[in-house]
Amino acid sequence: MKKVVTIQDISCFGKCSITVALPLISAMGIECAIIPTSVLSTHTGGFEGFTFRDLSEDIPKIKEHWKKYALSFDAIYTGYLGSHSQIDYVIDFIKDFKKDGTVVFVDPAMGDKGKLYTGFDDAFPAHMAKLCASADIIVPNLTEAAFMLGREYKEHYDEQYVHDTLKALCKMGAKKAVLTGISYDKTTQGAVLYNSEDDSFYSYFNEHIPVSFHGTGDTFASVFIGALTHFGDEKKALEMAVDFTVECIRSTLPEKESHSYGTKFEERISYLIDLIKKYEE
Repeated sequence: MKKVVTIQDISCFGKCSITVALPLISAMGIECAIIPTSVLSTHTGGFEGFTFRDLSEDIPKIKEHWKKYALSFDAIYTGYLGSHSQIDYVIDFIKDFKKDGTVVFVDPAMGDKGKLYTGFDDAFPAHMAKLCASADIIVPNLTEAAFMLGREYKEHYDEQYVHDTLKALCKMGAKKAVLTGISYDKTTQGAVLYNSEDDSFYSYFNEHIPVSFHGTGDTFASVFIGALTHFGDEKKALEMAVDFTVECIRSTLPEKESHSYGTKFEERISYLIDLIKKYEE
């Protein structure tokens, strides 16, 4: 059985981070190990007064314990990291656990809609860029890409801007980059992949649903790394991640007011399994 380790926080309520990654990756037939970086009572978007327990000092201890058992992983997947020190610990973890064939997959989860998430200072994006430099694949949204590149966030853009941004991201060190939440018109939305090794682009789009739910980036990233680990094909992974994320949004629409804290992905896990079977044919 293939193995993925995901390093990110646990939000006790809300659909994001490990509470999304663990069930989705597991449902795809892949063993999912976790390193929780912090425990929050809720995620940081849409909730006030949430509790936060920092688990940064546990990361190197877990790493050293795992080294004694020579554990190995097919992929290392990082998501929301709450501090500069956590990024440093994760970089050290990658140095020790990246072997031949291990995919380092970084979701630089730190902002959206032109703003950084609560708790991040102006220096954080540059620090996150150092982690992205050690990755094989990174999956930022346009906000995160703009902050890491030190560029102004653009709400309106064209294909050339997206392609230029992807190339600039890979110049930081990652072999491949995906920009999520891309929409060139009012009817479609998806993601664009750039492979710096052969200078190629691949785009995939589904329906654009004009509503926002927390955690959709985590859903996309979790399905992408699960599919990539399963199939070894970035294009299949991109298509599955886009389609599943859109399906989760569509399924949550009837309860969008009461369920804005996350999509009802649990109800669509059967759809995810069907997608796997479809791509296996």
